[in-house]
Amino acid sequence: MPTIVYVSSAGSREVIVLRLDEDSGGVEPIEKAPVPGGEGPSPTSMPLAVSPDRRFLYAAVRSEPYPAASFAIDRRSGKLTHLANHPLPDAMAYAVTDRTGRFLLSASYHGSKLAINPIGRQGAVESPALQVVATEPKAHCILPDLRNRFVYATSLGGDIVMQFAFDSATGRITPATPPVTRAKPGAGPRHLRFHPSGRFLYLINELDATVNAYAVDEGTGALAELQSVALLPADFAEKPSAADLHLTPDGRFLYGSERASNTLSGFAVDSASGRLSPIERVPTEAAPRGFNIDPKGRFVLAVGQSSHRMSIYSIDGRSGRLGKLRDLAMGSNPNWVEIVDLSA
Repeated sequence: MPTIVYVSSAGSREVIVLRLDEDSGGVEPIEKAPVPGGEGPSPTSMPLAVSPDRRFLYAAVRSEPYPAASFAIDRRSGKLTHLANHPLPDAMAYAVTDRTGRFLLSASYHGSKLAINPIGRQGAVESPALQVVATEPKAHCILPDLRNRFVYATSLGGDIVMQFAFDSATGRITPATPPVTRAKPGAGPRHLRFHPSGRFLYLINELDATVNAYAVDEGTGALAELQSVALLPADFAEKPSAADLHLTPDGRFLYGSERASNTLSGFAVDSASGRLSPIERVPTEAAPRGFNIDPKGRFVLAVGQSSHRMSIYSIDGRSGRLGKLRDLAMGSNPNWVEIVDLSA
């Protein structure tokens, strides 16, 4: 079974599908799947989400009527078959399923809200939403913990990470204790990522280009900040614009993208403490809003919203350093990358 790469190309309203060679890091185009629905100008991004069983892919279109486009994934080829469109409550900047694949969780930056929609037995997102929760300004990410007991979400304008208890039977969330963890004023919390152990949570801050490391309390889900590290040198003169972050599947290395400098920054992760140590900064595509790491932890694939290209890097298994292998054209405004091992 192949390893498949899905790239959201917002400018051309399509998902580009590629086969990844897990030995060489080469990619082979398979198809360009149109994403139906949405009116007016092309969306600034189309967040993607993959179901836990790797049978379905979801694209959230950020123009009216804000449809969630549901696709079935062919297990042999990775090709997509459109199943249905159902509207989400707003233009969603982030979407993810819960750990059972029964609910789609999404966050609206412009609408300052979180939403939870049911996913039907045939794999399609359904409407109306089960729950819509108002947030402080500019909600940017929502993510369940590995045990599906808690949900965390960011407010970039409120400089907080919100924490909720999650009822996996009903799909509803309720504020946890404490309900928020505050970031540094003006940091701009953006994306979240769990360490594979579930013991640590990492946050990339858009406006000051830092990454925060948190310890996660096993019982309550409460967060305790361990560290904040910079993606940029102290003398960087431009306004920062950090974007995405991902960890290797073994949890040894973390990478973050920064759009003002067009770079990827790598960090080694201490498995005992969760703390980060800088490895290097490498140049990448212009405006690297999205990137991802393959399921075997051997390659980083980064796309540039402004360059309309993808760069592929090898990951050195000992040091975590990146080595560029190749780059290629990637539609118009590529902004989100999902990588699925269909043999798993």
